[in-house]
Amino acid sequence: MRCRGNAGPRVLSPGTAPRCSLPPTRNSTPRHRPLPNSSGLTRSAPRRGAPRSPRHPRAGAFALPLIVALLAVAVAGCGKKGPPVAPERRVPVAVSDLSGLVEGSAVILSWSNPGTRADGTRLKDLTTIRIYRREDAGDGEPKPAMLSWGKVVGYDEIAAIRLAEPAPATIEGPRATWADREKLTVGRRYVYVLTAVDSIGRSSPPSPRVLVPFLAAPRPPDGLTATAGEGEARLAWAAPARLVDGSPAPATLGYEVLRAPSAAGPFAPLTPEAIAARDFTDRGLTNEQTYYYAVRAVRTEPGGRARSTPSAIAGATPVDLTPPAPPGSLVAVPAETAVRLAWSASAEDDVAGYLVYRAEAPGAAYVRLTPTPITTTTYIDRTVERAKTYSYVVTAVDRAIRPNESARSQPAGATVP
Repeated sequence: MRCRGNAGPRVLSPGTAPRCSLPPTRNSTPRHRPLPNSSGLTRSAPRRGAPRSPRHPRAGAFALPLIVALLAVAVAGCGKKGPPVAPERRVPVAVSDLSGLVEGSAVILSWSNPGTRADGTRLKDLTTIRIYRREDAGDGEPKPAMLSWGKVVGYDEIAAIRLAEPAPATIEGPRATWADREKLTVGRRYVYVLTAVDSIGRSSPPSPRVLVPFLAAPRPPDGLTATAGEGEARLAWAAPARLVDGSPAPATLGYEVLRAPSAAGPFAPLTPEAIAARDFTDRGLTNEQTYYYAVRAVRTEPGGRARSTPSAIAGATPVDLTPPAPPGSLVAVPAETAVRLAWSASAEDDVAGYLVYRAEAPGAAYVRLTPTPITTTTYIDRTVERAKTYSYVVTAVDRAIRPNESARSQPAGATVP
């Protein structure tokens, strides 16, 4: 038998048992080798089939905080860096200038929509104004307005104004206006608050409360007239006899005068406070421009204030009634077949032209030679006869809708040779 060893093959004698060094097989146990661990030391590899030692009980406790810390670092590195902002600082600021008054059979609310958030940043996505109301007898302090889960506790939401389509509310410049006409009772008090809501539903705090005692308002004034004058319009009207509930109107009513550039409005008050008189003169107007007027009656009582809806509209167009100054220095120079005239211009800025008149005998009436005003300060009269004497005068005409003619200039005479 031949055995192969490290030194090469060798031959065994008969009867001798072979003692060969055979290579390890798949099922043989591997030679023990030390393995390095994380600390740099070595450890022994476990034998197959040997029971594993349990993990260290605190190994998982270190793994979870490490994962959380890594996630925090990853999140903090994303997006724009900046200081954190508390959610309550991102809500819209509250409406600060809510007002309310009785007009006719309604309560008119007016306010300015907020343009910033509580943190001072610009509010670009305001979408809704919510209107809340509470009714009481008017005794004592009204219920506080507290916001809870986007609603004002103890108040009824009566309207949600979508700013994309605000009707029936109206928005003119910075001011929004809305009329409450639902279930209003004379003698009751109505308390209003507003909240502003952005595009993701964040609500502002409630606005300051507005208290409106509901009085019966006057009916509108009757018979408004507007008479035009020189740069002015004179108004007059009659007092309403009754209130909207049918009861007699008090004799102490005041009046607000309104004016607009067109019949469609908008009408703005001319009188800062209600006036007691039933007439008014609007002065300092531009001639030849039409103005439109309306009047409201105002009732003031210790328990509140109410005004009527506007009266019927009346228009007036102020007119220029002042004629220009007459021309000066008129001269007439005769020739064989004509008379040449010249004069100095009127001093007024609104002169449209001049009219030339002629008389054919001393004391005779002057006859106009120019059918329409001429714009020059010279004129040639070619309709003359030889050996005849003529007298001339000139007037100035302005640009008014109904033109005003000046007085006549000093006459100038000429005898045709």
